[in-house]
Amino acid sequence: MITAKLIDTVWATRKADSLNGLKFMLAEVIGGSNEGKRLVVVDIISAGIGDRVIVTTGSSARKMLGDDAIPVDAVVVGIIDEDCKFN
Repeated sequence: MITAKLIDTVWATRKADSLNGLKFMLAEVIGGSNEGKRLVVVDIISAGIGDRVIVTTGSSARKMLGDDAIPVDAVVVGIIDEDCKFN
């Protein structure tokens, strides 16, 4: 899992049918060797822009959606409390 900050909403009107109904957001990695890297994530917990979140990737992300065949690689699984600090 990685920590990230949600920085924008991603709109895709044309996409694979299996992605319909999912909320996409742009996230920027916080800390670690990938700090600053941006990735598109699926938000299943109603997080919002500016929230610091926990993101799971790979097959774990697909399991969170209940479908191993869905073409998703990153899913928001938690919102980090405001009192937590990352350097």
